[in-house]
Amino acid sequence: MRESLDAADEEELVRRTAAGDRRAFDELYRRTSPWLAVRLRRRCSDADVVADVMQETYLAVWRAAGSFAGSTAEGSAVGWLWTIAANRMVDAFRRRARQAQVPAVPTVEPVAPAAEDEVMAGRVGQDLEQALLRLPPEVRQVLRAMVLDGLSARDTAVLLNVPEGTVKSRARRARIALREALS
Repeated sequence: MRESLDAADEEELVRRTAAGDRRAFDELYRRTSPWLAVRLRRRCSDADVVADVMQETYLAVWRAAGSFAGSTAEGSAVGWLWTIAANRMVDAFRRRARQAQVPAVPTVEPVAPAAEDEVMAGRVGQDLEQALLRLPPEVRQVLRAMVLDGLSARDTAVLLNVPEGTVKSRARRARIALREALS
């Protein structure tokens, strides 16, 4: 089996990864991670950020290998991998910039919230939780990727292996359903 993986090019490894072949994924990682780490280090000197981007990149490759393997577009698997890594690096820079822009909150004397505020906060939280649980699973996946993970519609489409238009329509359905449930 090892010989057949040695003979396979990166595109074949991605196709096998899309089919769930763990050894093909391991081989793809073994071949591409050294140069990918070097390229990322040229763009960012923070080793923790580079490590996070590497992990996010290969997680995305594992999840979205089918989108490359099933595409008819020209391009190499290595180029596709670099595009994912570059996008993850940009996301990391954006997160870092947002964290740096968070203004310092002046400390004030703690004031106990009104009883009505505590009751309403608990009720809204419970209502939101129930509304989220009533959403169909595919809509919740889109909501999780776009809101919690901060992915764009395009990145969510790659991650979930669905068309970008489908991602947008599911996000709209989620917003409408949550708005109705909370009003």
